[in-house]
Parts: sequence; C-alpha cells; structure tokens
Amino acid sequence: MTAISVLDLVPVRSDQTTADAVAATLALARVADELGARRYWVAEHHNMPAVAATNAPLLMSLIAAATSRVRVGSGGVMLPNHSPLVVAEQVALLEAAFPGRVDVGIGRAPGSDPVTSHLLRRGASGDGVDTFDDDVAALAALVRPEGVDVRVGSTSYPLRATPRATSAPQLWLLGSSTYSAQLAGRLGLPYVFAHHFAGRGTAEAVALYRSTFQPSDALPEPRTIAVANVAVAPTADEARRLVLPQVRTMWRLRSGLPLEAQELVEDAEAAPLPAAADEGVAALTASWVVGDPASAAAELRELAGRIGADEVMVAPVAGATRGTPADASPARERTLRLLADALA
Repeated sequence: MTAISVLDLVPVRSDQTTADAVAATLALARVADELGARRYWVAEHHNMPAVAATNAPLLMSLIAAATSRVRVGSGGVMLPNHSPLVVAEQVALLEAAFPGRVDVGIGRAPGSDPVTSHLLRRGASGDGVDTFDDDVAALAALVRPEGVDVRVGSTSYPLRATPRATSAPQLWLLGSSTYSAQLAGRLGLPYVFAHHFAGRGTAEAVALYRSTFQPSDALPEPRTIAVANVAVAPTADEARRLVLPQVRTMWRLRSGLPLEAQELVEDAEAAPLPAAADEGVAALTASWVVGDPASAAAELRELAGRIGADEVMVAPVAGATRGTPADASPARERTLRLLADALA
C-alpha cells in the first residue's frame, strides 16, 4: 500500500464560515492531487453545525474542477434521501465532464436527524431502507451509457441519465454492517467498510463480502476499501493534541449532546471532558490512527493486511490551532504530506 485516498467531511471550525470550510477543502484536495492520491471523496451529512458536506455531487464538481488527476467521489450519497434518477443524472454529467475520474459511493444511512431526513424526503412514508436494494440496482443501470428501457403500457420508453455518455462512473457500496457487505457481494459492486465509524467487525464484513461476491459486468473480482480516521504530526504527542477537537465532537455526537462548530485545539484543551467519559472516548478512538509518520504508516499497512483491504482511505481529523488562516487546514494537509512520505 503506497497510494493514499482521502475522505473529507468538510469540517467547519469555530473560526470559519461555510465559505472558509469549502476553501480549506479545495486546498486539501489540491494537496491530495499533488501527492498522487488515488481518490478524494466527500460525505453527505445534513443540519450539522460542524459539517459543510451537505451535497456530495456539488462538492465533487468543485473538487474535480480544482484538481487534475485524483478520482473524486462520494463517501457517500445517502440514497434513501434521493431519487435514483436524480443521482444518476448528477453523476453521469460529472463523468461526462471529468471522464474516468468519478466514483459514486452509496450508503443507506440518513446522514441526519429524523426531522431533517423527513424534510429531505418530502414527507414520504418509510425510511427508504425497504427499497434500498432495488434503488441501488436501478442506479447501477441508469448510470450506464445505454441507460434503461422502461415499459409504459405497451410502449418501451428509453431513459438515459445523460444523452450521449461514453463512460460510466464507478459505483461503490458503503456500509458498516454485514447487510451492506452481502448486498455488495450479490450485486458485484466494490465495497467500502466504514472502519472509521464502526471500528469493529471490519474483518468479518470484508470476509463475508469476498465469500458472497458474484462477478458482474462492472467488476470481475471483489475490491474493498477500509476507511480510518487519521492524524499525523512529527511527534505522537502533537498528533494526540491536534485530534482533541474531533474527539470532543464525536463524544458529543455519541452522547446525544447538542452539536456545535468544531473547536480550536486550545479551546478543546481548556475544557477537558469529564473523567467519566474516558472509557467511552477510549472505545470511540480505538480504531483511529494517531501518531508520528512511521507509526501511522505501519498501522495503516497492518490494517490493510489484517482485514484484506485492497485500499485504505484516510479521513484526516487533525484540528487547527488559534491563528490558523480561516480558509486553510494546515494540520490536515500536513497529515497527508507526512503520511505520503512515510508510505513511499
């Protein structure tokens, strides 16, 4: 494993506007492109004060335009929130504009609170999970250049996501459970396990995916990515310091507390979590890779080998210190640079 890939939630710090956060993401994407990263993916989350990644295809277009080589993708589009045809139209147009550079990671989680999810789905009954398998299959068909033919009565109605496509984006199935692993295997799609979110069951899910994989036109052999939260600095102590804001954000999320913009490192240090949180924080961060370049590279190689992942994608979670330019995230950029050097 020498090439790195990146997952970006487009975090919003307490010293940033949304515009600043997007500018920092574009700068990080340019660094990833410069370093020869294989992929740069963005998430889909809604109504969260610390996350600006609300619309993955729109962010993908900005990132693709700002870079030249890296594959851009979604990690992921939460398909229950959207019509498969709308997603197909968005990503087919991106593939037409940036041929051979578009990935579409598909997930079935809501990516938000119940009220926001209800509004996203325009009050539709159900949570979209019941139709998820069929929706994934429909999306896979719709993004093909030839599209699909829909029967309307006795008439065959051609349906194309974009009129004259010459290539298709690559679909990936995302998940943190055995359900998604089996579905990806059955449909013959590449699979991404959210190791950064679940932390457990990664090896089992990947093994299940490989054992149930059925070759498809899109993919003759199984292919997997594992995602890990990563913060790298010249020393392990500095890396642990820089990760404090993300730790506090995740602790608040898991504890059901109100969310807020991500703190600066100094603010996180000035308000330590209660001692009672130690056990929960240890469990939460057990799968994170936080340290100096050599140890971080070794951990990622060990992770890939242990679970049999073809690729590892890193979510850079190093925070910012006071005085950092609002439109930049130098600690996240340094994580990628140091890791790329250590993996070379």
